[in-house]
Order: sequence, then structure tokens, then C-alpha cells
Amino acid sequence: MTKAAIRKLYKQKRLELSAATKKRLEDLMLIQFQSLHLKIPDVVMTYSPIELLNEYNPVLIEEYCFFKNPATTLVYPVAHFQTNSLKAFAVKEDTFFELNEYDIEEPIDGEEILPSAIELIIVPLLSFNNTGYRVGYGKGFYDKFIEVCSPKLMKIGFSFFDTEVIDDVNILDEKLNVCITPERIFKF
Repeated sequence: MTKAAIRKLYKQKRLELSAATKKRLEDLMLIQFQSLHLKIPDVVMTYSPIELLNEYNPVLIEEYCFFKNPATTLVYPVAHFQTNSLKAFAVKEDTFFELNEYDIEEPIDGEEILPSAIELIIVPLLSFNNTGYRVGYGKGFYDKFIEVCSPKLMKIGFSFFDTEVIDDVNILDEKLNVCITPERIFKF
């Protein structure tokens, strides 16, 4: 299936999830993440979910990271739509967030963090395949960002659904290390 078709299909599939079902699936994915027994690093990049698209909310993973490593610094992206690029900013409890033009909450203050300092990144996605490639929203923001991160960066995706065949993987696409679904963990 092409990325364009996957985007259309999986946006719709996510919108069809009830709030109760979505919460149950997110709870199951937390359990899967915990079973990885990862050493939680000091710098973790996450994101604010697009609520209008019923996107996976990584807040439970963030809380678990703090529980396992109280020294964890959470980093959130700020998108620059003119260049399709991201910058990363550390956030604290008192950090203010603001909706950007695409209804994504972004921090409006905070210390910019170099990509090389990030050790684990939670990458948003609509779907993924059985070799670790993902389908995002189509602008390449995360692929470009990951390209300038450390080669040791752990890239994790979370999907409500199982793998999908992606017919048009691009050589610039970055692979995940792990993708977690409610039923299983895929390691690549």
C-alpha cells in the first residue's frame, strides 16, 4: 500500500477508536514498554499528541520514565513548517505550551537541546512495516531530525494497529529500533 493510502486509512481507523478503547490500548502499550526493561536514559524526546486525530498519547510512557529515572529530562519538538524541520526543547512542570497552526501543542519556552544529546525518542506514526519503517504525516520532520541525532539513538514507535506493507519506502526514511503495539513488541 502507498504511504498516501496508509495515511488516509490509518487516520480513519484511529478516529474510529472510542476514548475507552484508546485508553485501554495505551495501557496495554505501557505494559509492553515496561517489559522491555530498558535503562531509562537522562534525555528522552517525546511529543504532544494531535488530539483531533486521536493520536497515541505518550504521557504514560513519560510518567514511567520519570518513575524509573527521576533525572530524566523530557524534550519536546517545535516544528518549523517553512523548512520541515524540528528543534528540541527541554520542558519542566511549569513550561507553557501553545497550539501551533496545525493544532499541535509546542513548548514556547525552555532550553534548546542539541539532537546529539537525545538518547531515546518516541516517534509519532500512523503505521509501520515489519522491517521498522514508519509512515508519519508526510513532511519528513522526524526523518530529518533523527538523521542529525546520535547513531546510538533509540527510536521507539507506538501503534494501535499491527504492521502494514509499505510499497514506497524512501532511502531517506529512518527506521525504528522498536515498535510497540498492544499485543506485541517488534524489534528491528
